[in-house]
Amino acid sequence: MYPAAQFIASYDAGRAQRYYLFGSTAPFADLVNYYRTQLKEKGNLVFQDPPTHMFEIGKFNDDTMAFPPGVTIKDFTTGGSPGYANPKAGAQPARFPSIIMIVPPPSGAAR
Repeated sequence: MYPAAQFIASYDAGRAQRYYLFGSTAPFADLVNYYRTQLKEKGNLVFQDPPTHMFEIGKFNDDTMAFPPGVTIKDFTTGGSPGYANPKAGAQPARFPSIIMIVPPPSGAAR
């Protein structure tokens, strides 16, 4: 996990998977470079606007998984947006420039 990233929430993705959202004040490019180093793969820029970068961390099985296991980073400051609102009232920062979504493989799945 990126240092200083703040846990926001986890959600049931279905098919025995959860996904986890973390907010970060780090710029999108810094997060992409961090995960490139940590995961030892370059990942893919899947959307230009808003910039969204995805790293696959396991094999996707359409029969048993709702989401491909991976790390997705999204820039929430595109087009002048102030960022992703912190859902914790009064918490700092009030908005996160970047969001990290972690989707681990389901228990027992091959990596």
